[in-house]
Amino acid sequence: MARRDRDEEEGRRDFRGRSLLINILRVFHIVGLAGISAAVLAGAAGAEQWGGVMLVSGIGIIALDAWANPLYFRQAKGIGTLLKIALVVLMVVWDSGRQPLFWFVLAFSVALSHAPGRIRHRQLF
Repeated sequence: MARRDRDEEEGRRDFRGRSLLINILRVFHIVGLAGISAAVLAGAAGAEQWGGVMLVSGIGIIALDAWANPLYFRQAKGIGTLLKIALVVLMVVWDSGRQPLFWFVLAFSVALSHAPGRIRHRQLF
């Protein structure tokens, strides 16, 4: 079965400009990551603000992904992303645990986003 047919069967949706919008949100997400990295690793100020940039842009990305893929929150990538949001919020408010959480979230994020599709798209429930 062709990928296009499989995507249409799963109820995937799209709109013109969605990819561009997600990429713009990713830019802000990486800017937030750079800011929170400086706050956590170099003791710079603004962890709350940079965490907010990451949170808002991340929620935007999630909303677009979940809208486009109705199975998103049943799949490993959706559940993993919700876990990442919770951990980033914890990292912002828990000063003494900030650095270990930072490294865990960073490693978990890279592992999840670069995992093979059969893992990211696996339905957990």
